[in-house]
Amino acid sequence: MGNFGTNISSTTSFTLTGFPEVEGLEHWFAAFLLLLYAISILGNILILFIIKEEQSLHQPMYYFLSLLSVNDLGVSFSTLPTILATLCFHVPETAFDACLTQMFFIHFFSWTESGILLAMSFDRYVAICNPLHYSTVLTDTRVAHTGISIIICSFCMVFPLPFLLKRLPFCKDNMLTHSYCLHPDLIRLPCGDTTINSTYGLFIVISAFGVDSVLILLSYALILHSVLAIASQEERLKTLNTCVSHICAVLIFYVPMVSVSMVHRFGKYAPEYVHKFMSLVYLFVPPMLNPIIYSIKTKEIRKRLHKILLGTRY
Repeated sequence: MGNFGTNISSTTSFTLTGFPEVEGLEHWFAAFLLLLYAISILGNILILFIIKEEQSLHQPMYYFLSLLSVNDLGVSFSTLPTILATLCFHVPETAFDACLTQMFFIHFFSWTESGILLAMSFDRYVAICNPLHYSTVLTDTRVAHTGISIIICSFCMVFPLPFLLKRLPFCKDNMLTHSYCLHPDLIRLPCGDTTINSTYGLFIVISAFGVDSVLILLSYALILHSVLAIASQEERLKTLNTCVSHICAVLIFYVPMVSVSMVHRFGKYAPEYVHKFMSLVYLFVPPMLNPIIYSIKTKEIRKRLHKILLGTRY
């Protein structure tokens, strides 16, 4: 019992569970996840390249899309090391500090993505509800300041999490449910009082995801009000079509995120594979689908991509 007060950070590592549910199919499962990584990484790099090269895309909406692509690359590279170590190299052990670092970056990029999606909804609101002032409201300087503010706010919110965990004694089994380190998973292991950790975690979830999602809904309520005031049905559909990509990006981010939170908080007796599946969807689907959605729905990106892949000229 005397070891219960010892801080794990200097003596212990965590064991990442991996995916025993696919025993016998590990190589196929690893190949599948690596394919998802390849699609995510190449897709987001292509989006960044196209926006950089295509002069017509040098406007606020696509600056925010560039930031979203950089953020999605961050999500992919945050989980890749331990996924490779666990599935491909069969090294499930990860050092305490390395685990906390990975946890920080995974949650940092999640909070940042929420802020970017909010900024993109404001862009759509100004473009549709106040188009005459679009260029004066969303100047390059304001877009840059918005991006920097999102990053700073996300950093400040997530920064305390590793330190709040590091102060606790870990005396339970150090087996994690996933192949990467998440705060809801880590907070189950300390034998000390985790009230502060749980309260702070809930606070930042509500203050970030909660506030962002409400403001996104509000912006779309105002957009819908403006669109319904347009006399022509064709013009209404054309205007709404400019929001489809962003709406899809919001849904593929928030639906898995809410599902993961619900499973972790209220599904304590759910099978482990449910937790793992929901976390995989949350961390893999948005970075993979965002570039695909914007490539399909954005004419300029689609043309440039077609030119790159097929060498055709327009």
